[in-house]
Amino acid sequence: MDLSKLRINGARLRTSLEEMAKIGATPNGGVQRLTLSDEDKRARDLFVKWLKEIDLAVTIDEMGNIFGRRPGTEDNLPPVMSGSHVDSQPKGGRFDGILGVMGALEVMRTLHENKVKTRHPMMIVDWTNEEGSRFAPAMVSSGVWAGVLERDYAYGRTDINGKKFGEELVRIGYKGPAPAAKWPVHAYYEYHIEQGPMLEGQKKTIGAPKGILCLHWYDIYLTGEANQVGPTPMEGRHDALCAAAEMILATNRLPDRMGGNIVATVGEIQNKPNSRNIIPDGVHFTVDIRSWDDDHAIKAWEHLKIDLQEIAARRGTPIRIDETWRCPHAPFAERLVQRVLDTAGELGYSSLHMVSGAGHDASYMNQVCPTAMIFVPSIGGRSHVEVENTAWSDCEAGANVLLHCLLKTADEH
Repeated sequence: MDLSKLRINGARLRTSLEEMAKIGATPNGGVQRLTLSDEDKRARDLFVKWLKEIDLAVTIDEMGNIFGRRPGTEDNLPPVMSGSHVDSQPKGGRFDGILGVMGALEVMRTLHENKVKTRHPMMIVDWTNEEGSRFAPAMVSSGVWAGVLERDYAYGRTDINGKKFGEELVRIGYKGPAPAAKWPVHAYYEYHIEQGPMLEGQKKTIGAPKGILCLHWYDIYLTGEANQVGPTPMEGRHDALCAAAEMILATNRLPDRMGGNIVATVGEIQNKPNSRNIIPDGVHFTVDIRSWDDDHAIKAWEHLKIDLQEIAARRGTPIRIDETWRCPHAPFAERLVQRVLDTAGELGYSSLHMVSGAGHDASYMNQVCPTAMIFVPSIGGRSHVEVENTAWSDCEAGANVLLHCLLKTADEH
Protein backbone atom coordinates (compact mmCIF):
# COMPACT_ATOMS: atom_id res chain seq x y z
CA MET A 1 0.00 0.00 0.00
CA ASP A 2 1.16 3.55 -0.80
CA LEU A 3 1.36 5.02 2.69
CA SER A 4 1.65 8.56 1.29
CA LYS A 5 -2.04 8.28 0.33
CA LEU A 6 -3.12 7.14 3.80
CA ARG A 7 -5.50 9.47 5.69
CA ILE A 8 -7.33 9.29 8.98
CA ASN A 9 -11.13 9.02 9.18
CA GLY A 10 -12.28 12.56 9.96
CA ALA A 11 -15.86 11.53 10.68
CA ARG A 12 -14.70 8.91 13.19
CA LEU A 13 -12.41 11.43 14.89
CA ARG A 14 -15.35 13.83 15.25
CA THR A 15 -17.57 11.06 16.66
CA SER A 16 -14.93 10.15 19.25
CA LEU A 17 -14.46 13.76 20.32
CA GLU A 18 -18.20 14.30 20.59
CA GLU A 19 -18.60 11.11 22.63
CA MET A 20 -15.92 12.32 25.04
CA ALA A 21 -17.55 15.78 25.18
CA LYS A 22 -20.68 14.19 26.67
CA ILE A 23 -18.64 13.23 29.76
CA GLY A 24 -18.73 16.25 32.04
CA ALA A 25 -20.70 18.29 29.50
CA THR A 26 -21.68 21.79 30.70
CA PRO A 27 -24.90 23.62 29.73
CA ASN A 28 -23.04 26.10 27.52
CA GLY A 29 -21.26 23.54 25.36
CA GLY A 30 -18.05 23.04 27.31
CA VAL A 31 -16.80 20.26 29.58
CA GLN A 32 -15.83 19.94 33.23
CA ARG A 33 -13.63 16.88 33.78
CA LEU A 34 -11.43 17.84 36.68
CA THR A 35 -8.49 15.57 37.41
CA LEU A 36 -9.43 12.36 39.31
CA SER A 37 -13.10 13.33 39.44
CA ASP A 38 -15.88 10.87 38.62
CA GLU A 39 -16.05 12.45 35.15
CA ASP A 40 -12.32 11.88 34.66
CA LYS A 41 -12.82 8.22 35.60
CA ARG A 42 -15.61 7.80 33.04
CA ALA A 43 -13.46 9.34 30.30
CA ARG A 44 -10.55 7.09 31.25
CA ASP A 45 -12.75 3.99 31.22
CA LEU A 46 -13.97 4.82 27.71
CA PHE A 47 -10.44 5.54 26.51
CA VAL A 48 -9.12 2.21 27.83
CA LYS A 49 -12.05 0.41 26.18
CA TRP A 50 -11.18 2.00 22.84
CA LEU A 51 -7.49 1.09 23.21
CA LYS A 52 -8.33 -2.55 23.79
CA GLU A 53 -10.66 -2.64 20.77
CA ILE A 54 -7.64 -2.13 18.49
CA ASP A 55 -5.45 -4.62 20.35
CA LEU A 56 -3.15 -2.13 22.04
CA ALA A 57 -1.34 -3.35 25.15
CA VAL A 58 -2.61 -1.13 27.98
CA THR A 59 -0.43 -0.12 30.93
CA ILE A 60 -1.46 2.16 33.81
CA ASP A 61 1.28 3.48 36.05
CA GLU A 62 1.31 4.64 39.66
CA MET A 63 0.47 8.22 38.63
CA GLY A 64 -2.56 7.08 36.64
CA ASN A 65 -0.89 7.72 33.28
CA ILE A 66 -2.47 5.44 30.65
CA PHE A 67 -0.30 4.00 27.87
CA GLY A 68 -1.43 2.00 24.83
CA ARG A 69 1.36 0.21 22.94
CA ARG A 70 1.37 -0.98 19.33
CA PRO A 71 4.25 -3.33 18.47
CA GLY A 72 6.86 -2.59 15.82
CA THR A 73 8.63 -4.97 13.47
CA GLU A 74 11.75 -4.36 15.58
CA ASP A 75 9.89 -4.35 18.85
CA ASN A 76 12.92 -3.84 21.06
CA LEU A 77 13.49 -0.35 19.63
CA PRO A 78 12.39 2.69 21.66
CA PRO A 79 8.78 3.64 20.88
CA VAL A 80 7.49 6.72 19.11
CA MET A 81 4.94 8.31 21.45
CA SER A 82 2.01 10.68 21.08
CA GLY A 83 -0.74 11.87 23.39
CA SER A 84 -2.01 14.60 25.67
CA HIS A 85 -4.64 14.67 28.45
CA VAL A 86 -8.35 14.07 29.08
CA ASP A 87 -8.73 16.27 32.17
CA SER A 88 -10.15 19.78 31.70
CA GLN A 89 -10.38 23.16 33.32
CA PRO A 90 -13.50 24.04 35.34
CA LYS A 91 -16.02 24.89 32.63
CA GLY A 92 -13.35 24.28 30.01
CA GLY A 93 -13.58 23.46 26.34
CA ARG A 94 -14.27 20.32 24.30
CA PHE A 95 -10.93 20.28 22.44
CA ASP A 96 -8.19 21.22 24.91
CA GLY A 97 -6.06 18.14 25.57
CA ILE A 98 -8.60 15.59 24.42
CA LEU A 99 -8.00 16.40 20.73
CA GLY A 100 -4.41 15.22 21.15
CA VAL A 101 -5.52 11.95 22.73
CA MET A 102 -8.35 11.30 20.25
CA GLY A 103 -6.10 12.36 17.35
CA ALA A 104 -3.45 9.84 18.37
CA LEU A 105 -6.16 7.21 18.88
CA GLU A 106 -7.49 7.89 15.37
CA VAL A 107 -3.94 7.43 14.01
CA MET A 108 -3.72 4.06 15.79
CA ARG A 109 -7.14 3.04 14.47
CA THR A 110 -6.11 3.97 10.93
CA LEU A 111 -2.91 1.93 11.17
CA HIS A 112 -4.80 -0.98 12.72
CA GLU A 113 -7.51 -1.24 10.07
CA ASN A 114 -4.99 -0.87 7.25
CA LYS A 115 -2.63 -3.42 8.87
CA VAL A 116 0.27 -0.97 8.63
CA LYS A 117 3.52 -2.13 10.23
CA THR A 118 6.16 0.26 11.54
CA ARG A 119 9.78 -0.39 12.47
CA HIS A 120 9.55 1.25 15.89
CA PRO A 121 6.68 0.43 18.23
CA MET A 122 4.15 3.24 18.76
CA MET A 123 2.58 4.40 22.00
CA ILE A 124 -0.37 6.59 22.86
CA VAL A 125 -0.57 8.25 26.28
CA ASP A 126 -3.07 10.07 28.47
CA TRP A 127 -1.12 12.08 31.07
CA THR A 128 -2.82 12.59 34.44
CA ASN A 129 -3.44 16.14 35.73
CA GLU A 130 -2.04 18.20 32.91
CA GLU A 131 -4.21 21.18 33.75
CA GLY A 132 -3.24 21.62 37.40
CA SER A 133 -6.58 23.34 38.04
CA ARG A 134 -7.63 20.93 40.79
CA PHE A 135 -4.17 19.85 41.97
CA ALA A 136 -1.38 22.37 41.34
CA PRO A 137 1.08 22.39 39.68
CA ALA A 138 0.21 21.53 36.09
CA MET A 139 1.72 18.63 34.10
CA VAL A 140 2.43 16.89 37.38
CA SER A 141 2.29 13.27 36.17
CA SER A 142 4.42 13.74 33.08
CA GLY A 143 6.79 15.58 35.42
CA VAL A 144 6.97 12.59 37.76
CA TRP A 145 7.35 10.17 34.84
CA ALA A 146 10.18 12.31 33.41
CA GLY A 147 11.97 12.27 36.77
CA VAL A 148 11.62 16.02 37.38
CA LEU A 149 8.98 15.89 40.16
CA GLU A 150 8.82 13.50 43.13
CA ARG A 151 5.98 10.98 43.21
CA ASP A 152 5.21 11.50 46.90
CA TYR A 153 5.16 15.26 46.38
CA ALA A 154 2.50 14.71 43.70
CA TYR A 155 0.52 12.32 45.90
CA GLY A 156 0.41 14.96 48.64
CA ARG A 157 -1.00 17.79 46.53
CA THR A 158 -4.41 18.88 47.80
CA ASP A 159 -7.43 20.46 46.15
CA ILE A 160 -9.48 23.35 47.52
CA ASN A 161 -11.43 20.92 49.72
CA GLY A 162 -8.31 19.32 51.18
CA LYS A 163 -8.57 16.07 49.21
CA LYS A 164 -5.21 14.55 48.29
CA PHE A 165 -4.12 13.60 44.79
CA GLY A 166 -2.91 10.15 45.90
CA GLU A 167 -6.14 9.31 47.71
CA GLU A 168 -8.33 10.43 44.80
CA LEU A 169 -6.19 8.38 42.40
CA VAL A 170 -6.98 5.28 44.47
CA ARG A 171 -10.65 6.27 44.82
CA ILE A 172 -11.29 6.25 41.07
CA GLY A 173 -9.29 3.05 40.58
CA TYR A 174 -6.45 4.43 38.48
CA LYS A 175 -3.41 4.01 40.70
CA GLY A 176 -1.74 1.45 38.48
CA PRO A 177 1.00 -1.05 39.32
CA ALA A 178 3.63 0.15 36.84
CA PRO A 179 6.34 2.53 38.08
CA ALA A 180 5.99 6.12 36.91
CA ALA A 181 9.52 6.16 35.55
CA LYS A 182 10.80 7.16 32.14
CA TRP A 183 12.14 4.70 29.60
CA PRO A 184 13.96 5.35 26.31
CA VAL A 185 11.67 7.07 23.78
CA HIS A 186 12.60 7.63 20.13
CA ALA A 187 10.42 10.75 19.73
CA TYR A 188 7.30 12.40 21.12
CA TYR A 189 4.65 14.37 19.22
CA GLU A 190 1.79 16.20 20.94
CA TYR A 191 -1.19 17.32 18.88
CA HIS A 192 -3.17 20.24 20.35
CA ILE A 193 -5.35 23.23 19.65
CA GLU A 194 -3.33 26.44 19.55
CA GLN A 195 -5.27 28.16 22.38
CA GLY A 196 -4.40 31.54 20.90
CA PRO A 197 -5.19 33.72 17.86
CA MET A 198 -2.08 33.40 15.66
CA LEU A 199 -3.11 30.62 13.26
CA GLU A 200 -6.59 32.00 12.67
CA GLY A 201 -5.26 35.55 12.31
CA GLN A 202 -2.73 34.49 9.68
CA LYS A 203 -5.15 32.03 8.03
CA LYS A 204 -2.86 29.03 8.56
CA THR A 205 -4.04 25.48 9.21
CA ILE A 206 -1.04 23.89 10.97
CA GLY A 207 1.20 25.39 13.62
CA ALA A 208 4.67 24.04 14.37
CA PRO A 209 5.92 25.67 17.59
CA LYS A 210 9.66 25.96 18.07
CA GLY A 211 9.03 25.36 21.77
CA ILE A 212 7.09 26.33 24.89
CA LEU A 213 7.53 29.35 27.14
CA CYS A 214 8.76 28.89 30.70
CA LEU A 215 6.00 28.69 33.32
CA HIS A 216 6.50 30.08 36.82
CA TRP A 217 3.71 29.77 39.41
CA TYR A 218 3.56 31.50 42.81
CA ASP A 219 1.02 31.33 45.62
CA ILE A 220 0.52 34.45 47.75
CA TYR A 221 -1.07 34.33 51.23
CA LEU A 222 -2.06 37.52 53.09
CA THR A 223 -3.21 37.83 56.70
CA GLY A 224 -5.39 40.81 57.65
CA GLU A 225 -7.53 41.72 60.63
CA ALA A 226 -11.25 40.95 60.49
CA ASN A 227 -13.82 43.26 62.01
CA GLN A 228 -17.39 44.47 61.57
CA VAL A 229 -17.37 46.91 58.66
CA GLY A 230 -19.78 49.54 60.08
CA PRO A 231 -18.14 50.52 63.36
CA THR A 232 -14.54 50.15 62.12
CA PRO A 233 -13.03 53.42 60.77
CA MET A 234 -11.25 53.31 57.43
CA GLU A 235 -8.10 54.56 59.11
CA GLY A 236 -6.07 51.78 60.67
CA ARG A 237 -7.76 48.90 58.87
CA HIS A 238 -5.67 45.86 57.88
CA ASP A 239 -7.76 44.75 54.91
CA ALA A 240 -6.20 41.74 53.21
CA LEU A 241 -8.40 42.09 50.14
CA CYS A 242 -7.40 45.70 49.54
CA ALA A 243 -3.76 44.67 49.80
CA ALA A 244 -4.40 41.86 47.34
CA ALA A 245 -6.12 44.28 44.93
CA GLU A 246 -3.03 46.48 44.85
CA MET A 247 -0.83 43.43 44.31
CA ILE A 248 -3.01 42.14 41.47
CA LEU A 249 -2.73 45.47 39.66
CA ALA A 250 1.04 45.46 40.22
CA THR A 251 1.16 42.02 38.61
CA ASN A 252 -0.86 43.27 35.65
CA ARG A 253 1.55 46.19 35.16
CA LEU A 254 4.65 43.96 35.37
CA PRO A 255 5.08 43.18 31.63
CA ASP A 256 4.94 46.87 30.67
CA ARG A 257 7.42 47.68 33.41
CA MET A 258 9.87 44.93 32.45
CA GLY A 259 9.55 45.05 28.67
CA GLY A 260 10.39 42.07 26.49
CA ASN A 261 8.33 38.98 25.75
CA ILE A 262 6.59 38.26 29.06
CA VAL A 263 3.07 37.87 30.45
CA ALA A 264 1.90 37.94 34.07
CA THR A 265 -1.51 36.87 35.34
CA VAL A 266 -3.50 36.48 38.55
CA GLY A 267 -6.03 33.76 37.80
CA GLU A 268 -7.22 32.43 41.16
CA ILE A 269 -8.26 34.16 44.37
CA GLN A 270 -9.83 33.08 47.66
CA ASN A 271 -11.09 35.65 50.14
CA LYS A 272 -11.85 34.93 53.81
CA PRO A 273 -14.27 35.03 55.51
CA ASN A 274 -15.95 36.19 52.27
CA SER A 275 -18.80 38.01 54.00
CA ARG A 276 -20.08 41.38 52.80
CA ASN A 277 -20.00 42.96 56.26
CA ILE A 278 -16.65 41.65 57.55
CA ILE A 279 -13.26 43.16 56.72
CA PRO A 280 -11.29 40.39 54.94
CA ASP A 281 -8.61 38.83 57.12
CA GLY A 282 -7.21 36.26 54.69
CA VAL A 283 -6.56 36.18 50.95
CA HIS A 284 -4.84 33.58 48.80
CA PHE A 285 -4.12 34.37 45.16
CA THR A 286 -1.90 33.01 42.43
CA VAL A 287 0.64 34.61 40.10
CA ASP A 288 1.57 33.05 36.73
CA ILE A 289 4.61 34.46 34.84
CA ARG A 290 5.66 33.20 31.39
CA SER A 291 8.43 34.08 28.95
CA TRP A 292 10.71 32.48 26.38
CA ASP A 293 13.59 33.88 28.47
CA ASP A 294 13.81 32.08 31.83
CA ASP A 295 16.18 34.66 33.32
CA HIS A 296 13.89 37.52 32.29
CA ALA A 297 10.94 35.80 34.00
CA ILE A 298 12.94 35.32 37.20
CA LYS A 299 14.13 38.92 37.14
CA ALA A 300 10.54 40.11 36.67
CA TRP A 301 9.43 38.02 39.64
CA GLU A 302 12.19 39.48 41.85
CA HIS A 303 10.95 42.99 41.02
CA LEU A 304 7.33 42.00 41.66
CA LYS A 305 8.19 40.29 44.95
CA ILE A 306 9.67 43.53 46.28
CA ASP A 307 6.46 45.34 45.31
CA LEU A 308 4.28 42.75 47.02
CA GLN A 309 6.30 42.91 50.22
CA GLU A 310 6.15 46.73 50.24
CA ILE A 311 2.36 46.72 49.80
CA ALA A 312 1.96 44.13 52.57
CA ALA A 313 4.11 46.14 54.98
CA ARG A 314 2.30 49.40 54.20
CA ARG A 315 -1.14 47.85 54.73
CA GLY A 316 -0.19 45.81 57.77
CA THR A 317 -1.06 42.49 56.15
CA PRO A 318 1.74 39.94 56.72
CA ILE A 319 2.60 38.06 53.54
CA ARG A 320 3.73 34.50 52.80
CA ILE A 321 5.00 33.64 49.33
CA ASP A 322 5.31 30.08 48.02
CA GLU A 323 7.28 29.51 44.84
CA THR A 324 5.04 26.65 43.71
CA TRP A 325 6.47 25.65 40.34
CA ARG A 326 9.08 26.59 37.80
CA CYS A 327 9.13 24.80 34.46
CA PRO A 328 11.91 26.06 32.14
CA HIS A 329 11.22 27.03 28.55
CA ALA A 330 11.33 24.03 26.23
CA PRO A 331 13.02 24.40 22.82
CA PHE A 332 11.83 21.51 20.64
CA ALA A 333 13.93 19.30 18.36
CA GLU A 334 14.46 21.37 15.20
CA ARG A 335 14.46 18.23 13.05
CA LEU A 336 11.00 17.21 14.25
CA VAL A 337 9.62 20.76 14.05
CA GLN A 338 10.79 20.91 10.43
CA ARG A 339 9.16 17.53 9.83
CA VAL A 340 5.82 18.97 10.96
CA LEU A 341 6.23 21.91 8.58
CA ASP A 342 7.33 19.70 5.68
CA THR A 343 4.55 17.17 6.26
CA ALA A 344 1.93 19.91 6.33
CA GLY A 345 3.21 21.12 2.97
CA GLU A 346 3.21 17.62 1.48
CA LEU A 347 -0.42 17.17 2.54
CA GLY A 348 -1.44 20.55 1.11
CA TYR A 349 -1.94 22.43 4.37
CA SER A 350 -0.60 25.92 5.09
CA SER A 351 1.63 26.20 8.15
CA LEU A 352 3.23 28.62 10.59
CA HIS A 353 6.46 28.39 12.60
CA MET A 354 5.53 29.83 16.00
CA VAL A 355 5.87 29.58 19.81
CA SER A 356 3.53 27.98 22.34
CA GLY A 357 2.45 30.32 25.12
CA ALA A 358 0.51 27.54 26.87
CA GLY A 359 2.12 24.77 28.90
CA HIS A 360 1.91 21.15 27.76
CA ASP A 361 3.23 17.75 28.84
CA ALA A 362 5.59 18.15 25.88
CA SER A 363 7.63 20.47 28.15
CA TYR A 364 8.65 17.52 30.30
CA MET A 365 8.85 15.04 27.42
CA ASN A 366 11.28 17.47 25.82
CA GLN A 367 13.67 16.63 28.68
CA VAL A 368 13.43 12.90 27.87
CA CYS A 369 13.50 12.67 24.06
CA PRO A 370 13.25 14.68 20.82
CA THR A 371 9.86 16.40 20.93
CA ALA A 372 7.58 18.45 18.70
CA MET A 373 3.99 19.68 18.70
CA ILE A 374 1.30 20.10 16.04
CA PHE A 375 -1.20 22.95 16.47
CA VAL A 376 -4.51 23.64 14.76
CA PRO A 377 -6.45 26.93 14.97
CA SER A 378 -8.62 27.96 17.91
CA ILE A 379 -11.65 29.91 16.68
CA GLY A 380 -11.43 33.43 18.08
CA GLY A 381 -8.25 32.41 19.89
CA ARG A 382 -10.42 31.17 22.78
CA SER A 383 -9.50 28.28 25.09
CA HIS A 384 -10.05 27.18 28.72
CA VAL A 385 -13.62 28.41 28.26
CA GLU A 386 -16.88 26.76 27.22
CA VAL A 387 -16.99 28.51 23.82
CA GLU A 388 -13.64 26.97 22.84
CA ASN A 389 -13.96 25.67 19.29
CA THR A 390 -11.94 24.34 16.35
CA ALA A 391 -13.27 23.55 12.86
CA TRP A 392 -13.72 19.84 12.24
CA SER A 393 -11.80 20.16 8.98
CA ASP A 394 -8.84 21.54 10.94
CA CYS A 395 -9.11 18.70 13.47
CA GLU A 396 -8.86 16.25 10.57
CA ALA A 397 -5.95 18.13 9.00
CA GLY A 398 -3.94 18.10 12.22
CA ALA A 399 -4.56 14.40 12.72
CA ASN A 400 -3.36 13.68 9.16
CA VAL A 401 -0.15 15.61 9.85
CA LEU A 402 0.26 13.64 13.09
CA LEU A 403 -0.30 10.35 11.20
CA HIS A 404 2.45 11.03 8.69
CA CYS A 405 4.90 12.52 11.19
CA LEU A 406 4.51 9.39 13.32
CA LEU A 407 4.88 7.09 10.31
CA LYS A 408 8.05 8.80 9.11
CA THR A 409 9.57 8.86 12.59
CA ALA A 410 8.61 5.26 13.39
CA ASP A 411 10.34 3.99 10.25
CA GLU A 412 13.63 5.80 10.85
CA HIS A 413 16.88 3.88 11.11
